Amino acid sequence: MARRLATSNRENARFGPPLADICAEIEADRATLEQVMREMKIRRDPFKPAGAWLAEKLGRLKFNGQLRGYSPLSRLVELELLCIGVAGKERMWNALEHTLGGGLEKFDFSQLAERAARQQTRMRELHLDATALAFPSLGRS
Repeated sequence: MARRLATSNRENARFGPPLADICAEIEADRATLEQVMREMKIRRDPFKPAGAWLAEKLGRLKFNGQLRGYSPLSRLVELELLCIGVAGKERMWNALEHTLGGGLEKFDFSQLAERAARQQTRMRELHLDATALAFPSLGRS
């Protein structure tokens, strides 16, 4: 979702740069999570990536005012979904910090949670701008 959002908005001066940065951070966080899983000898569920892929494809079927293509409502809905994912990621890092503490010294879970919180702050700002673009008639009078 982060890649799609960043790619769909790369030409937009307001949304492109911050979404590209957030996407890069999310990809780095995913790599860190994979390292944590290897360190803890947690095997990856083979069905979850397929389910996530399918959910992402189904998520493209939305009432965005267009039969095909990207609209301001597409951006808004995708930002909302990404906000939910990043909020879950922050809770996951906090839970790992609480549960493992210094058990895995090479991972700074509190720093990872702080980065997720910063991502959420940036996305909330983008969400407000995306809302104004998706619903211009609701703007301030």
